[in-house]
Amino acid sequence: MRGSEVSQAEQAEQAEQEEGAEGAEGTDRSEVAGRAGAGSSATEAAGRAGRVPDRAPGDAASGEAAHAPGAGGDTGSPAGAETEGGAEGGSSGGEESGAPLGEAAGGGAGTEGGGSSEARAELAAQQELRSRIEKRKAERPGPIEAGGRLSGTAADLLAAVRAVESGARPPGAFFEASAAPRKPAPTSVARPERPRVPAPGPAPRQTGPGTVAAVREVLVSGGAPEGLAARVAGVLGDQAGEALREDPWRLLAVPGVQPEQADGFARALLGAECRPDDGRRAAALVGWLLERAALRGHTAAESATVREALARHSVPDPDEALRGAVAEGAVLVFQDGVDAAAAPVRTEESGADDGHGAPETGEAAGQPEPVPVLLGLDRYALAEESLADGLTRLARSVQPASWEAAADAAATPSAAELVRAAAGHGLVAHTGGETARGEPAALVAAARGLGLRAVTAVHSENGRRRTGAGAVTVRGLLSGAEGPGRDDDGALAVDLLAVLDAPQLDVESAAALVESLPDGCRLVLSGDPGVLWSAGAGRVFADVLAARVCPVVASRTPDPGPLGELVSGVGAGELVRVDAPGREVVIVPVRDAGEAVHRTVQLVADSVPRAIGVPSAETQVITVGHGGSAGTRALNAALKERFNPGPGRFGGFDPDDRVVYSPAAGQILTGTVVSAGAEGLHVDCEGAAVVVRQDRVGSTLRHGWALTAHQAAGMRWPAVVVVLPGDTVQGLNRAWVYTAFSRGERHLSVVHGVEQALPRAVAGIPPEARTTRLRSLLESLLRPGGAEAAPA
Repeated sequence: MRGSEVSQAEQAEQAEQEEGAEGAEGTDRSEVAGRAGAGSSATEAAGRAGRVPDRAPGDAASGEAAHAPGAGGDTGSPAGAETEGGAEGGSSGGEESGAPLGEAAGGGAGTEGGGSSEARAELAAQQELRSRIEKRKAERPGPIEAGGRLSGTAADLLAAVRAVESGARPPGAFFEASAAPRKPAPTSVARPERPRVPAPGPAPRQTGPGTVAAVREVLVSGGAPEGLAARVAGVLGDQAGEALREDPWRLLAVPGVQPEQADGFARALLGAECRPDDGRRAAALVGWLLERAALRGHTAAESATVREALARHSVPDPDEALRGAVAEGAVLVFQDGVDAAAAPVRTEESGADDGHGAPETGEAAGQPEPVPVLLGLDRYALAEESLADGLTRLARSVQPASWEAAADAAATPSAAELVRAAAGHGLVAHTGGETARGEPAALVAAARGLGLRAVTAVHSENGRRRTGAGAVTVRGLLSGAEGPGRDDDGALAVDLLAVLDAPQLDVESAAALVESLPDGCRLVLSGDPGVLWSAGAGRVFADVLAARVCPVVASRTPDPGPLGELVSGVGAGELVRVDAPGREVVIVPVRDAGEAVHRTVQLVADSVPRAIGVPSAETQVITVGHGGSAGTRALNAALKERFNPGPGRFGGFDPDDRVVYSPAAGQILTGTVVSAGAEGLHVDCEGAAVVVRQDRVGSTLRHGWALTAHQAAGMRWPAVVVVLPGDTVQGLNRAWVYTAFSRGERHLSVVHGVEQALPRAVAGIPPEARTTRLRSLLESLLRPGGAEAAPA
């Protein structure tokens, strides 16, 4: 067990190494990764095979090469969690396709049909909803507790969790509740109560010295490093010492602790009473597996997958272990999208496993096969339920309007189509590349011309600079630091919100954003569906597109020039040569990782500034992973030696070091070290002064001359150098290549050594599927008659 502080990024790295995925960027792939959640869409089909490009001759001495495109590599894991990756070099080719980027089919929101029985059911639902709203209004003057902004199913779910925690409800009732199919929401115009207060951020738990001392005593008696005491106390709270003695496996709740380490700690404390079938061990393992899955972007995991993982960790009876974990309230059970009248319901309690005969019975009768049972942590379950309810509220609370004059004045047909879609719907999805970002910006300008309060929100400060004046970041909008502020009811004072970089929205931030929007507000989610998904759990934008419950406007405005042609080709699954007379795309073949590092430094320091005219400070290096001979660590060490040599006096950093700061999972800020003091390291993060405490430097701060593609998602630079050493083949997929190649505005250099692995990855390797519930929830709420289950 390590005694030093381990960040969420480091946990993901360690998990990836355990599973043998070398060179993969972002978070790890773990054994609990299942197929996508019930009712979600099947993974996108692999694109047509790409042609192998011809290698262009390069100038090895100068670091410049002929204009041929190509590069690759990263996993489909989330960005905030970082993993080891390798690197080397070779040759490459470039490509192009005339198809515009990120086009997606659209779907319209539907209404549910109804006979007389449905009308009665709808009326009853309305009456119950109005009663609930009136009750909440009467109670409003009192303080609002955490979760008080939730409504509908999300509020019911939170109440169920708290009932089990308090002992007012039997834990086994979760099985009974999960077995029942989710009923579609009523189609009436009755509006659920919108949120009244902004979502508070999770405050760090404060513990006293007495608590830390008690935990340290328990850790020492169990043979664990006493340096873990403060972290254990922060996770487990004031009674951490007592809780740890009663249940040693609760140590697994501390980030970075592995099951083998927790088992050793338990053996030292419990002696002969320590058994592999201990219920406490099973519950802790289930929670740990689901936390690892969340680091890879999953909001839930199939029960069969979790059972297999428990068996690998020597749990004698995984089925009984899962029952116990649910009874303890460690996890929740879901089975969305099941039609109880058409197919048998499989739950853990029924004893029908995923391979038993019940599904064949349904198939023989011509009935749909029931979806798998999903397990999830309450935080992500609440977020997905709340997000689905909030999107439904927005979709149904908008009064259609006619904005024909604004649409006719739009600069492009795609912008006009987007204006018309937003005029008639409360929820609209928009897809396209970098140039297409101007279309939602035009929509916001048109809405302001109509007298509406319209706002554009982006993922990062980098994205705000590219979007123009008036744009805000999602994080700043939610915190109140940016944007129009909130009205008297606590909702954001907006009539239309266009969220750019929507693929970077994780389910928790998306839920907080949607909960903060008032009734009648129009929400436009815009982004490039080809890029890597969010750093946090969920795949919100992809699930909204797959559910087809709102209009989808696919931009017909492709990115221009050789870079645009290359990226469009990658998005279509082809890697073809592009003509780059202005050296917009350059390939630099290398033989090994050492040469890859050398040529990268040469490109950034000399070749790109001299031949392209982009200063070194505006050139970003992107590679597959953090570890390996040409990962971010090796590249940053070499680039620091070239641009800012120093002893690393302040936790490995010196003034003027280029850094990337991650205050929380999924939050990435680039900046420069200014100075250091007793309170910590002073960093200029994109114009904002940030102080990083000494105890947080090692876990939240990295050198930033070289980033992974997940870290770079949502940002762009004038010039980008993509490093693809030969040992990164396992980390290559189309989404990684697409993201890395599309980060450059004027120039892309590829230090390439993966040879034919690049066109193969572009042609047919999708990112790892994420198991989520949002698509099935949206389908059941917004599609006529609900939806059949389908894997995501």
